[in-house]
Order: sequence, then C-alpha cells, then structure tokens
Amino acid sequence: MTLNLQPNEACEFDVVALGEVMLRLDPGENRIRWARHFAVWEGGGEYNLARGLSAVFGLRAAVLTALPQTEVGHLVEGLMRASGVSTELVHWSQYDGVGEAGRLGLNFTERGFGVRPAQGVSDRAHSAAAALTADNLDLEDLFGRRRVRWLHTGGIFAALSPAAADLAERVMTVARQHGTVVSYDLNYRESLWRRQGGRSAAQAVNQRLAPLVSVMLGNEEDFAAALGISAEGVGPELDNLPVPAFKAMIEQVAAAYPNLEVVATTLRRVISATRNDWGAIAWSNDGTFAQAPDRPALEILDRVGGGDSFAAGLIFALIQGYDLAEAVKYGSAHGALAMTTPGDVSQADLAQVRHLAGGGNARVIR
Repeated sequence: MTLNLQPNEACEFDVVALGEVMLRLDPGENRIRWARHFAVWEGGGEYNLARGLSAVFGLRAAVLTALPQTEVGHLVEGLMRASGVSTELVHWSQYDGVGEAGRLGLNFTERGFGVRPAQGVSDRAHSAAAALTADNLDLEDLFGRRRVRWLHTGGIFAALSPAAADLAERVMTVARQHGTVVSYDLNYRESLWRRQGGRSAAQAVNQRLAPLVSVMLGNEEDFAAALGISAEGVGPELDNLPVPAFKAMIEQVAAAYPNLEVVATTLRRVISATRNDWGAIAWSNDGTFAQAPDRPALEILDRVGGGDSFAAGLIFALIQGYDLAEAVKYGSAHGALAMTTPGDVSQADLAQVRHLAGGGNARVIR
C-alpha cells in the first residue's frame, strides 16, 4: 500500500467531503405513515463520513455542498457545526419560495424491526446541492493554497444530476492535481438512477470517475450495478456472496482500474432488520487482503449509515498510517457501533472504536 498523503502541517483540512447534506426525519419506532412526531438529524452518504471523522476521530473536516438560504438550511448548518464539521465551504443558494429550485433535500427513514426492513423515502428533487457547479467554488484556492489531505465523494452525489456528476469529476481532478488522496464510495441507489437511465447510466458515470480514485469503497451490488463487474458465474442480484467471491470481484475491480490503491467493502448477511452478520474486507495494491473479525448476528438499532461509518473508520486509520489489517478493523468496529444508535451519523467515540477494534466486548463500563 503506497498512499502518499500530504504532511499534516501543510494542509488546512484533513478531509473534505463533496456531497449533499439532507434533513432526515425519523419516526423512531413508528412507521412513517403512522407517525405524528419526527426527530430530525442531518445526513447524507458523503457527509456522514466527514462527520464521523470530525466528531468521532477528531480530524479537521469540512463539507463541500450547497444549502438553501432558509431557516431549514440554517437548521442543517447548526447540526453540522455541532458535529465539528466546518461549514465555511458551504455555498448558500437562493430559495425560490416554492421549491422548484434551491431547496433542501429531505429523507424520511424508518428503522425496521425483525422481518420488517428499514425503509427510506427521499424528497430531494431540485435541491441546492444537485445544482451546484464549479463556478460556485474556488477549487484552486481550496486544493492549491489551503490544501486538503483527503477528498471523499461518491455515487450518491454523482447520481443527483448530470451537473453533480460533472462537478464530482472536476473536483476530483483538481484534488489529484494538487496531491490530495481521493476516495469514492460507489453507493449504488436504484431509486436515484431510475430517471437517468438506470444501471447503464450509473455505469457510464462511475466508469468515468473511477480512474480518478485511489481508495474505492463498495459492496457486491455496487461493483455489479455501478461498475459492471460481478463475480464469475453469479448474477448481479445475488446478495451475501462468500468471501472468495468477494475477493474475486475486488481483484477484477483492481485489474480494471490500476490507479486504485485500496478497495474495501463491508461483508453483511441480513438475518433480519435488527440482526445482521457483519464483517469487512480490504485489498491493497501490493496484492494483500485483510479481513476484520466476523461479528455474527450483530444487533442493530438503526442500520442507516453503517457503511459510511465503516468508511470513516477505515480512512481514519489509513490517514494515521496504520496498516491495512488495522484499518479494516477500525472500519468494521466503527460501522458496528454506528448502527447501535439512531440517525445516519455515528454517536460513538474514539475510545469505544479502539476498544471494539481491539477485541473488546459489550461488558458494562463503570
């Protein structure tokens, strides 16, 4: 593994995430259709990683996004600030008064229980983030003068609109030109790609962006749907692939994109909405694999954000210079802990992550 990070003291930010920050409305133990009260959280695939690296791991994190200049936009701004994520890179968009342009994306998510799966309903069309362009940002100043050690973005942001995909390509290109490590979570969401042409459109965009990536994150559906790479002899719809099949898929991804230095994924087998077998595996460009210890029948309160928190733990460890085996343990531990609390974002702390990554258990701490 040869990640070449810029020196800490030369950079203003450890990590910048490019993505949409939405408002999640959480009905708690209720179904969305029967709820009368909702808790609010900020969330979004790319943002969740930056938030974890700030609030849990203490890194200097910011998010490159757009919010509407409304009371709801400032509500999200306050939630971001409370997590320690810098909001100084936010582009403030004018709201048109009715939501045809410059609005805030909403995400209604119920947690699921037992045989009832978690379910999300997005309301994010015409959002400020989807309309963000490079003209709204000073990328040369950010990556060339202020400097950033790590950029993270992903397939959720790229799926929002053709403009978002173009912006992702531009930001990733400028970041690489200035020595920033780029990570990308494929995060295929069928509902987001449906209006743009489905899997073929997703593959066209992600195959265009993959050559700009150093650290790729994904699962079996992501590799198949977003990159067109599946395990030999199985269809792209198959869940719960065995580890040898995962390794074969990762090797195919690495062969297709020789720029990749690390490829990592969670290993999840769904028993019920509240119990999953949980693990993780990672590959580095020296040809080695590292696997986190399996956690059979992991009990889950809220599974949303578990993959983002896995990525945050993994990236923290890589930034700290830990080896791949330790990094995948940190990712798996942080993802597991994030799913024990409500909301998209992690409520763990670094001591808990280290305890679990080191083989600790759930015995009471007094």
